[in-house]
This record gives sequence, structure tokens and C-alpha cells, in this order.
Amino acid sequence: MKNNKEKNIRQVLIASSHPLFGQGLRSLLEDRKAYTVQVVGMVSSLEEAITALEELNPDMIIVDYDDEKLNRDEFLARFVEGEKKLRVVLLSLQSGNEALVYDRRTLAASDIDEWLKYDENEQENTDLQISGDSPAKGDEMNRRTNMKHLFIAAILVLISTLIISVGMEYIQILPVQASAQAVPIDRLFGIEFKIIAFLFSLIVVFMIYSIVVFRRKPGDMEDAVHIEGNTKLEVLWTILPLITVMVLAYLGGQSLAETLRADPRPIEIEAIGQQWSWRFEYPEFGVVSNILMMPVNKQALVSLTSNDVIHSFWVPEFRVKQDALPGGDEFVRQIRITPTLKGDYKVRCAELCGEKHADMRAPVKVVSQDDFEAWLAEESGLPDDPVGRGSKWVEQYGCVACHSLDGSDSVGPTWKGIYETQETLSDGTSVTVNEEYIRDSILNPGKNIVQGFSNVMPANFSQQLTDQQITDIVQFIKSLN
Repeated sequence: MKNNKEKNIRQVLIASSHPLFGQGLRSLLEDRKAYTVQVVGMVSSLEEAITALEELNPDMIIVDYDDEKLNRDEFLARFVEGEKKLRVVLLSLQSGNEALVYDRRTLAASDIDEWLKYDENEQENTDLQISGDSPAKGDEMNRRTNMKHLFIAAILVLISTLIISVGMEYIQILPVQASAQAVPIDRLFGIEFKIIAFLFSLIVVFMIYSIVVFRRKPGDMEDAVHIEGNTKLEVLWTILPLITVMVLAYLGGQSLAETLRADPRPIEIEAIGQQWSWRFEYPEFGVVSNILMMPVNKQALVSLTSNDVIHSFWVPEFRVKQDALPGGDEFVRQIRITPTLKGDYKVRCAELCGEKHADMRAPVKVVSQDDFEAWLAEESGLPDDPVGRGSKWVEQYGCVACHSLDGSDSVGPTWKGIYETQETLSDGTSVTVNEEYIRDSILNPGKNIVQGFSNVMPANFSQQLTDQQITDIVQFIKSLN
């Protein structure tokens, strides 16, 4: 220590609980060859500083001004106003490229430069600027700089949000709005899209702005400013999303209530899903169809069931969706649809339901009331010949979803030319495909499975088809020979 005193080397003690602050400042001071400074130690509390004072006998203590764990007033009272008077410098590194020095003794800014023997030429070539402003003035300058950057970034966030929102409306993310139930749902989607645009802009704009504005300058090899967490920001960032989620939940409840609003006399439609087709029954009119026909501006109450596994009824243009569950009447689910735009759409199954799930689609036609009534009158009539009736039952009950009529491979055996042929069953026995076998296969689908195929046929056709309908289907299969 004596040798250092004789060489007029200033001995500095650094006080900070942040390791990066102490290491960075030590590196900064010791790398400046113009300095006659030696960092003799680093402490993290007043007690350690008192101990180091006796052992190391420093000329100056540099205290981390931004360290909330250190009591700056105690350092000043102990070493500036106490018996052992030292130069105490409070150093803040939270102003970007500036280091603000708050000397609480009598040392002016010019004396700091002189004391460190730091010439002006070198100061112009470094990003470290030592200022002798008061703490209040330094804080005010920092606030102004931060507010300027915050204001610019906020404007850019708003511009980006506007551009993205307009862009999403222009490219029409959602399909055409074709039902009254789609209106409240699209309104909620619109709010959520704007929130998404804002959050995306908030993250990306601030990230790009920081990369561009606060990037490391060429030749700058110094450590970045050590930044602790901001409790106020963290609390705000917790409360705002919570409020947003609660507001969206409330708006979602309102939208759901609007989609469930019932008209006095809706059209009743029963939609039955099965692997892999849809069937639609109009019990009031005695019509069964594989086409969902609906009059415009008239609410339909659609009751959903399934013959086998869980399916999901979904027409994207109507927005609403509901599962079709197996299990009988107690598992019937209902959905209300009021078409508002005439046109052709498709029912899709939105629940993975097996091998041909992707093909489980059915036409939807929204027509005028007059066209709807004409269609009902046409569909309620039956052909005179059994083959014609059988062809209708095969289409309506979705048989062609598994059995091809042209000889092509499918989930089940093709019906083309199958009548009176010999088929090998899964147990190795052979059977003649006659009327008795076909009827038995419809009523007991798991009894005789053709080799190479699995049993995916609904087991409740015996409850849905009459004997006459089964006879008509047999006659239709015969006609394919």
C-alpha cells in the first residue's frame, strides 16, 4: 500500500451487490492507461466496506447509485460526514452510454477528471461521459431520454397495429358470413384479431427498435448496462392480461347467448353422422336426404346424433359447431342455425373419426322458401320400382361411403357384380352372396365379415331401416350385376 501511495496511485473501493457492475467498472478503470487508479477491492454492503476500509485504506469509494440493496445515505454519513472522511462517488450506469457521477462531498465534475488524471482527448474517444450534475438533474435527463424513445416506439406500435388490422380485413381471414349466428362470433373475432395485431406489434416493434437504436457501436467492447427487474412493469403486465381475459370471457358469453337465441317455430332437422357420411331427416315432412337443404332467413334446430363414433358437425360459413355423439336419445346435441345468404356450402366433420374422415362431407344448400317447399314435395315422393327406391336408400343412409358401385376399392367390399358370388369370410369359410346373406349383413353387420375388411358398419341399421327398405336395397345390389 505504501508503494502505491508513493507512486501517487489512487486506490478505489467499489461497492455494489451486482457482480457485473463491479467487474465492468474494474475493467473500465484498469483498461484506461491514462488513469493512475487501482481497484483494491469490491464489497456488497456497508459492513464489508467498513472492514475493507481498515484493511485496504482506499482513497475513494465508488457506490452503485442504482443498487437498491445499498443504503447510499449510510455510506455518505459514514464516510463523508463521519470521522473518516473519504471521497464517495455515487455512480449510475442506467442512462445508456452515459455514466452519471453524483459526488456527495465537495468534489466538482472538473475535479473528478483531474483526480483521475483523465485528459480531454481520450474522453472524446470513449463512450463514457462523466457528468457532475446533481442526482435530480441526471434523473430528469434520463427520464426525458427514455420518454423520447418510449414515445417513438409507441407511435410505431400503433402504426404497425393499424397496418396489420387493415391487412387482416383485406385478405379476409374468415370465410363468408352466411348465418345470423356468425355475426356475434365474427364481432368477437374482430376484437381478438386487433388484440393479436397489437401484441405482435408491441413485441416485434420494440425488439426491432432496440436492435436498431441501441445496437453496439463499432469498436465498443464494453459490457452492457446491468438492468434489474422492474416490479411496477411486472405487476402491470400481470394485471392487464388478466383484465383482457376477463373482458373477452364476458364478450364470449354474450356471443354464445346470441347464437343460442331461439326463434318461435324453427324447422326441425335431425343430422345423423356415421363413418363416413351425413344423413339429414326432416321428421315434420317425412323426408330423408344426404343433402342439408335450408330455407334462407329461417332458423333451423338441428339435432345431432351418431351411429358409431364421435363426429362433429361444422359448416365454416355458419361459424357454429357441435359434436354428434353415439349412445341414443340421451346424448342428442342441438345447434341453431339461421342462414342469411343463399348459396352452396359443405358440412365437414371436425372430429377425427377414422380412415376416411377427410371425405366426410355433405352438401348444404340455402335456398328461398319457395324452392325449399318444392324440394320437400319432390323428395317426399318415391320411385315406383324397388331398384329406384333402393338407390335412394343407399344414398340417403350413406352406404356408398364404404361400398363402391363401380368396382373400385373402398373400406367395404364393392357391390358391383357381387351378387351370387362366393366370398371368403374372416374365419376362412366361404359364403354365397345372396339375398339372405345381404339381409343378415345389414341386420347383424359384425356376424359375417369378408376377409381383408374390418367391421366399421353401424350396428343400428336394424332400428332405422324397414323390411321394405332392406328389400329395395337388395334389389338395387342385384341390379349392379
